[in-house]
Amino acid sequence: MQSFEYNANPSRVIFGSGSLKKLPDEVARLGLKAPLLLSTPQQIEQAESLKAILNGKVAGLFTEATMHTPSHITDNALEYAKEHKADSVISIGGGSTIGLGKAISIRTGLPHICIPTTYAGSEMTPILGETADGQKKTRSDPKILPGTVIYDVDLTMTLPPALSATSGVNALAHAVEALYARNTNPIMCFLAQKGIKALAEALPEIVQDPSSQIARSQALYGAWLCGTCLGSVGMALHHKLCHTLGGSFNMPHAETHTIVLPHALSYNAPTIPEAMRRLALALPESKGDAIKGLNVLLTKLKVKRGLKDFGMKEADIDKAADLAVSNPYWNPREIEKGPIRELIRRCWAGEKARADL
Repeated sequence: MQSFEYNANPSRVIFGSGSLKKLPDEVARLGLKAPLLLSTPQQIEQAESLKAILNGKVAGLFTEATMHTPSHITDNALEYAKEHKADSVISIGGGSTIGLGKAISIRTGLPHICIPTTYAGSEMTPILGETADGQKKTRSDPKILPGTVIYDVDLTMTLPPALSATSGVNALAHAVEALYARNTNPIMCFLAQKGIKALAEALPEIVQDPSSQIARSQALYGAWLCGTCLGSVGMALHHKLCHTLGGSFNMPHAETHTIVLPHALSYNAPTIPEAMRRLALALPESKGDAIKGLNVLLTKLKVKRGLKDFGMKEADIDKAADLAVSNPYWNPREIEKGPIRELIRRCWAGEKARADL
C-alpha cells in the first residue's frame, strides 16, 4: 500500500426522514438566539417553514441567494445580517444558498447550519466558490466548513426528476475526482466508490419514480459520501472546467458538471488506470469500461449533454479553452490546450464521451 495522509473534517451530520424537526434542538445546543435564514427566491416557502419550526425566533430571512455566489449578493446579505443582529446563519437549499451561507460565515465567524435540499454536496466541504467581475474563484479554509448539516430526505421528495439527475451527477463528479486526486487516500477511495455506487443505482430509479423514498434516501446518502470526498481531497481538471464555464459563461452549475464529467474523465483516462478500474466497478453496466458506464448512466437519466443547449455559443469555445489552461488546478495528465479545446467543443456540441482525447 502506498503511503498517504488523511485529515478528517470536523462536521456534525444529522441524517434521516423527519430530521428537520431536530433543528430547534440543534440551535439550542449551539446556544444560538437569532439565526438568519437564507434561501433563493424560489425557496422562500421552505425558509418560511424554518421560521415556523423555530417559532419565529429568527433574525430574519434573506432570500436573494443565487448561482455562483456573486459578490454583490454576499455584500447585501452581510449588511442585512449586521442590521438584524444575526448570531448565526441557517441555509436551506442547494449549492447556491449553501455557498452564500459559507460566504457570510467565513467573513463574520457566525456559525453555519446547512439543510440541503439537493445532492450538490457543498455542505460537506471547506470550499467556497465566488464570482466577481465575470470570474469565479475558489478558496479552501477549514473555517468555511459548516458546523452542522441536517439531511432530511423528506425535503428532497419534491425535487424534480431532471434536477435530481443533474444534481446527483454533480455529487458523483466529486467522488470521481477523489479517486485520482493528488492527495487521495484509501479512506476517500472507499467512500468515493460507495457514494458513486449509491447514486448510480438510485438516480435512474428516481427519474422513473420520483416518489420512491428508498431511492431518495439512497441518493442523499450517496451525496453525503461524495460531498465528504470533495471536502477532504483536492480538485482537478473537471472542477476547473466547470468553474470556468460557470463563472465566465454563466452556465448552470449542476448541468455543467453533468455535461463535462465524462469528457474530463476521458481526457485523464490514460493516466489513471486504477481509478478507472474502481470507477468501472461502481458504475452499473460499465462492463469494465468506466466511460461506457458513465455514458449509459447519463442516457438513463435523460439529461441534456450539450452546453449549446444552455446558451453557450460556438464562438466561446476558444475563450473557454484559454481560461481553462490559465492557472490550472493540479491534474494527473498535463494540461494541453489542443485536446482541452476539443474536450470543450465536445461538451458544447453534446457528443458522447470518447477515450481518444
